[in-house]
Amino acid sequence: MKKNNIGRTVFKIFNYIFMTAICLTCVLPFVHLLAVSFSSSSAVAAGKVNFWPVEFTAYSYKFALEGGKFLTALWVSVKRVILGVSLNMLFMVITAYPMSKTKEQLAGRNIYMIFFVATMLISGGMIPTYLVISRLGLLNSIWSLTLPYALPVYNMVILMNFIRNLPAGVEEAAMIDGASPIQILVRILLPLLKPALATVCLFCVVFHWNSWFDGMLYINETTKLPLQSYLQTLVKNFEQIMQTAGTNYVELLSRMNARTGRAAQLFIGAIPLMLIYPFLQKYFAKGLVIGSEKG
Repeated sequence: MKKNNIGRTVFKIFNYIFMTAICLTCVLPFVHLLAVSFSSSSAVAAGKVNFWPVEFTAYSYKFALEGGKFLTALWVSVKRVILGVSLNMLFMVITAYPMSKTKEQLAGRNIYMIFFVATMLISGGMIPTYLVISRLGLLNSIWSLTLPYALPVYNMVILMNFIRNLPAGVEEAAMIDGASPIQILVRILLPLLKPALATVCLFCVVFHWNSWFDGMLYINETTKLPLQSYLQTLVKNFEQIMQTAGTNYVELLSRMNARTGRAAQLFIGAIPLMLIYPFLQKYFAKGLVIGSEKG
């Protein structure tokens, strides 16, 4: 018993140290980014900034919000998340519910499942996808960023497994009372699916918010770029953006440089997800664990 207690204590100490190290590797880059964004250009250029601002200034944030392009890209991303996640949740629910049935209850269920899983393993490729979106007339519109991802199959499988874990008697009792399948789904199952819905919703929000490559492919006008695509161009061409900002370039360099400007806009871009996650976290772990119990 004494040896077990000693071993358990050593394990707990090691576990705490390991988890603390993991947390620090996640948090410290954001702290450094925040410190750089609030520091002067000279302090950043001299390498004096670590995890605390040096020669505090908020000019980088003022520059980011005054230009207008950042706020425009931010609004495009907000619209994409709202539209994209709404489509994702709708298609996942109406697909996961019938797919949660057995092959006796749903004719051809295994064939449908093979079709869905195949889309996870086999991609049509970038060029064929671009041609399809182009022929459908979706280029340079927000639909090109949402419709191709309307049904995330992996998230649908998580939701399907969660439904299969619910007691079968719930549906049977509703059917005896004369409820239709749609009524069972909307009035009975959806309230029980809150943890799973929160989990897949968070996955979808993160995907749509962080996705940048599709914006570079399908959007031709800078005013229609989502935030992450705009930030990608910002990282590469921030010096040019500063030169065309309409202010004195030498005076601008005295207040900020490319590193402080990038840090400010990258940090602002990460704020929405940091605000959303705490509200969904209590459902996240429960929904992910329960939804992965059955295959």
